[in-house]
Amino acid sequence: MNRELIVRSSSDAVDFALLKDGKLIELHKEEDDNGFSVGDIFLAKIRKPVTGLNAAFVNVGYEKDAFLHYHDLGPQLSTLLKFVKLARTGKLKDFSLKNFPFEKDIDKNGSINEVVKANQSILVQIVKEPISTKGPRISSELSIAGRYLVMVPFSDRVSVSQKIGSREEKDRLKRLVTSIKPKGFGVIIRTVAEGKKVAELDKDLQNLHHKWINMCKSLYRAEHPSKVLVEVNRASSILRDVFNDSFTGIHVDDEILFENIKEYLHEIAPDKVSIVKPYNGAAPIFEKFGIERQIKTSFGKTASMSKGAYLVIEHTEALHVIDVNSGNRSNKAKNQEDTALEVNLLAASEIARQLRLRDMGGIIVVDFIDMTRGDHRRKLFDHLRDEMKDDRAKHKILPPSKFGLVQITRQRVRPEMKIKTSEENPSGNGQEVEAPIVLIDKINVDLERILKGKNTDNGIVLNLHPFIAAYLTKGFPSIRTKWYLEHKKWVKIQPRDAYTYLEYRFKDKEGKVLK
Repeated sequence: MNRELIVRSSSDAVDFALLKDGKLIELHKEEDDNGFSVGDIFLAKIRKPVTGLNAAFVNVGYEKDAFLHYHDLGPQLSTLLKFVKLARTGKLKDFSLKNFPFEKDIDKNGSINEVVKANQSILVQIVKEPISTKGPRISSELSIAGRYLVMVPFSDRVSVSQKIGSREEKDRLKRLVTSIKPKGFGVIIRTVAEGKKVAELDKDLQNLHHKWINMCKSLYRAEHPSKVLVEVNRASSILRDVFNDSFTGIHVDDEILFENIKEYLHEIAPDKVSIVKPYNGAAPIFEKFGIERQIKTSFGKTASMSKGAYLVIEHTEALHVIDVNSGNRSNKAKNQEDTALEVNLLAASEIARQLRLRDMGGIIVVDFIDMTRGDHRRKLFDHLRDEMKDDRAKHKILPPSKFGLVQITRQRVRPEMKIKTSEENPSGNGQEVEAPIVLIDKINVDLERILKGKNTDNGIVLNLHPFIAAYLTKGFPSIRTKWYLEHKKWVKIQPRDAYTYLEYRFKDKEGKVLK
C-alpha cells in the first residue's frame, strides 16, 4: 500500500489530496481567511449563560457567538478561570502548573449559571468549525496535540489510545509517560506512539510544554477576543495525524510550502525527508496525478463503481442517504444473493472512501441491496467496519436493520467538502449539465458492459451530441483510440445534432439499439 500527499497552492488557498495506491481518499482545503480551525485556542469572553440550554454563548470574534455546553467545560473549570485571571493581570509568572493550586472539580451534573457569568474571561478551544448558520462549537477543556502525545493542562490523568491492541504495550507506554510528564498536565497517548522509545516521547512532550508556556505569556493584557494558540497548518496537521512508513511521496508545487513541509518532516521522521519533492511540471499538479479527474467523478450526486454498479448520494437537513444500485450489471455465473453480496462489498469500500473524501458527518443511512442470508449481512457489516478503520473521524456503525438499512454516525467538525461537478450547458439555455469527464465515465461503463454481454460482430456505433463526439475523437491517442487498444474493437462515432448534451445511444450497424 502506497500513500502520497499532493499539495497544490494558489493565491488564496492550499489544496491537499491524499492518495492511497493512486486513488483519492481525502481532500482538504486551507483558506487564508479561515480564522476558526479545529484546535485553535482563543481568549474569549462569556456573552451570556442560557439556563434552558445549560450552555453559554461566547464571543470568539465570529459573526455568530460560539456555543459552549456545560459538558464541554471540563471538570477543572474553576482552576482554569483562576489561572486565566492571574495570567491576564500579570500576577502569575510561573506557567508550568507544578506549584499552581488546583480548585475543586465542578459538579458534572451542575448548572451553567453556577460556574460562569457574563463578561467573564475564559480560554476556549475550537472543536467544531462554523457550519451553515451555526457559530463554532467550543470547549474549555483544552488539549494541545503533538505527533505522539496530546497534552491536557489542569489534569493528572494518563490514557492510551484504544487502537493500540497489545495490553503489554499499553502498560509500557503508560509507565513511560507517567514518569516523564510534568506535574499539572494530563497526557493522551496516540496510536502512532506504539513502539516508540522514551526519548522520542519526551521530545514531543517538551515541545508541547513549550507551546503551552508561550501561549500563557501572550495572555498578559490580551484583548478579547484574541487567538492565543494557532493549530499547525493543514499540511503539518495531516502529516502529524496520518503519516507513517507507507508514505512514498509528498509532492508540492510551491517553494515555500516545500521548505515548510520538509522542515516539519525533519522533526517527526528524519529518515523520510527525501520523499518530499518539488513539482515543476508544465501540467498543473492535480492534472499530473489524475486528481482533477477523480474529483469530477467523485463529487456528483452519483458515484460510479466498477462492473456497472453505482451509488446515489442525497443530502437532507437531518441526514445523508446513500442508495446502492447494481446498475445494468448481470452475472450469470452466480445467483442473485451472491451478486448482491459482491455489489454490497464493493459499495461498502466506496462508501468508506466517500465519507472521508466529502467529510460527511452526522447521520448517514445506507440502503444496501437486500440480502436474505444472515452470514452475508454479517460479512458486509464486518467489511464496512474494516474499511472505515483508517477514518480519523469518530464514527459508529450499526448492524443492518430488518429493512436492510445500515446506519452510521460520523463526527462532523468542519463543513462538508462540496465541489461543483456540473458545467454551463453549451446550448445556452441557462441550465447546468454534468462535466464531460463524468459523462465519459458513464459511457465507458456502458461500453464495457456491452462488449462483455452482447454479440458485437455486427459492429458498434455510438450516437451522441457533436460536442461530446469531438471530445472523444480529438488528439492522439484519442479516447476512441484507447478503447480500440484496450478492447480490440473499433467504435464508430456518429454526431447527432438532435441529441441533447447528455444523450447517447449505442447501436449496431443496422441501427438496432444495444442496451
